[in-house]
Amino acid sequence: MLLTSLRTTIFCGCRCAGKRFQHSNRSPQSLQWLAKRPQSTIITSEVGSLSTPAAAVTVPNAATNRIVGRWLLGCSGLVVGAIVLGGVTRLTESGLSMVDWHLVREMKPPQTRAEWEAEFAKYQQFPEFKIMNHDMTLPEFKFIFYMEWGHRMWGRLVGLAYILPTIYFWRKGYFTRSMKGRVLGLCGFVFFQGLLGWYMVKSGLEEKPESYDIPRVSQYRLSAHLGSALLLYCASLWTGLTLLLPAHKLAETTRLMQLRRFAKGTGGLVFLTALSGAFVAGLDAGLVYNSFPKMGDRWIPDDLLAFSPTLKNFFENPTTVQFDHRIFAISSLAAITSLYLFSRRMVLPRRAKIAISLLTAMAYGQVALGISTLLLYVPTPLAATHQSGSVALLSLAIWVLAELRKVPK
Repeated sequence: MLLTSLRTTIFCGCRCAGKRFQHSNRSPQSLQWLAKRPQSTIITSEVGSLSTPAAAVTVPNAATNRIVGRWLLGCSGLVVGAIVLGGVTRLTESGLSMVDWHLVREMKPPQTRAEWEAEFAKYQQFPEFKIMNHDMTLPEFKFIFYMEWGHRMWGRLVGLAYILPTIYFWRKGYFTRSMKGRVLGLCGFVFFQGLLGWYMVKSGLEEKPESYDIPRVSQYRLSAHLGSALLLYCASLWTGLTLLLPAHKLAETTRLMQLRRFAKGTGGLVFLTALSGAFVAGLDAGLVYNSFPKMGDRWIPDDLLAFSPTLKNFFENPTTVQFDHRIFAISSLAAITSLYLFSRRMVLPRRAKIAISLLTAMAYGQVALGISTLLLYVPTPLAATHQSGSVALLSLAIWVLAELRKVPK
């Protein structure tokens, strides 16, 4: 009997001591210490509550911002790959080899000889084969087919690279409210870009009985397709850089504000120069007046404004389109050189100086590539390098803007 009473007393004492220990651990000082810990979650509980803590809520922080920033930089790299591959597809005249569009079914290319012959037979019904490639063999068709197929599959890879991580990061709570809007816009733009690509290809498949010219896609649709890809790239790169690179705390002087405005204008000029290159590609304008600095033996060619009305020349006359591209390129080079000289007279962070210096060096290299491409009658490897150079130049311009941006309040 005595043993039983002693056992009960010890058990009750231990239980009471445990309760007092729990209450002491829930003191305001300990809760305040927990709240100040650098965690990515917030745990809510009441002082003295014996219930289980509420579910953890993920909060965006510096670590998650770095993850999102690296993801966006990776996506922008994939967009560059799509732009370069699309340029090579255009240069090899492969873009009209696939005459229909299916989101899933076309992911598997023809396997047997019968499937290849059926695909080739479909291609033979359209103007490009009838006018330009009427003596094409099946092995030659396979080459241009795989070029266009690879471009389309790369586009689907870009779409997955944007959409799937977006779903994951959204559920994990990595996005702020403003970032959610940006990411949704990027994903929507990817979808729009795919539809625009097929809309562009359709323009080259249309029968034009009144014309015996080489079948090609509309230069307007080609420019829209490239322009939207460049916008997607710029938005992804800018967002990724602003998440990864801390803003410099610069004194808001008049000269700094002038430099910032100058850099924005220069970036816009670089973008317009790249976009004008799409009209050059769409009209094969690089194959006229293969001389520099003059066009033929004149500074201003006679057929510069040959079309009527006058505005039509700027978008449909190959001579005018090449002339405009030259003017844009020279203007971009002059603006970047002026930006470099202006920045040399200012005290800037090391990263900003490096970005401006690389932008200047790339501008001169890009102009040299463009002149070489023109003089050599647009060889495919050199032309593809020139197009890649335009994206590199645009990337460096965005980097400069990211280094000079204002510190958010």
